[in-house]
Amino acid sequence: MAGEINREAFVELQGRMIETSSKLKQVQMQVRNKEAEKKRAFLTLEELQQLPDETNTYKSVGKSFILEPKSLLVTEQKEKIKECDSSIASLQTSKEYLERQMTEVESNFKELLQQDPGLARQIMSMSMS
Repeated sequence: MAGEINREAFVELQGRMIETSSKLKQVQMQVRNKEAEKKRAFLTLEELQQLPDETNTYKSVGKSFILEPKSLLVTEQKEKIKECDSSIASLQTSKEYLERQMTEVESNFKELLQQDPGLARQIMSMSMS
């Protein structure tokens, strides 16, 4: 009876760990994407700021380019950088939360396996075959 309860708890913890690790990987990928977007905006902003104010600048819209004032493009890049910073901060908070959840699940695994050494042997025999 207790072995069956521990087995069910193990399966539940295993599901939580898989779910949490996939969410964590997804958040990490989103952070990398936002950091790349921020870097691209920063580099674009640096290039724009080197240009004289009277330079004709164009904004890409789909497959076409539209003439825009340099000041508007600079403002857009600064806004994009701010947006990326706030998104990254939010994603970092989510990442920290998921890392805490992962640590909690791992400690629950350890506790469960220490309570029922027979379960640990069963798991090891299943993974060996």
